[in-house]
Amino acid sequence: MKRLRLMGLTAALTAAALALMGAQRPAVFAQLAPGLWEFSGLPGAKIPLRQCVADVSSFAQFEHRGLSCSRDVITDNPGSAVVEYSCGGAGFGHSRLEVVTPRSLRIDTQGVSNKLPFSYVVQARRLGDCSATTPAPRH
Repeated sequence: MKRLRLMGLTAALTAAALALMGAQRPAVFAQLAPGLWEFSGLPGAKIPLRQCVADVSSFAQFEHRGLSCSRDVITDNPGSAVVEYSCGGAGFGHSRLEVVTPRSLRIDTQGVSNKLPFSYVVQARRLGDCSATTPAPRH
């Protein structure tokens, strides 16, 4: 009986440790700052998108930014990270983020959104701080 309890406790601790590892914030985000960002390379966009970004960790789920999704950090290096995420019925994705400079980021993302596949590479560039006149929504 004690052995069975010990095995159950070990399994619970292992599950908790894995959950915490999956919930961690990749080190790559420590190099980036919130503010006004410009995104080029978006499918169907003729001009770059400019948005005021309050939380740079939203870059990990770029296709599903603004949604509440669960994330799992697959790899975490100082200059890059790979994140898998799931947004329930809204879809899921796999993103590779590479910091070029603290003001420049490459996001390679793929997955399913609105029951359709997506795959694209976005170049993100921080332009500066957000202002009260910035028309873009905050994410």
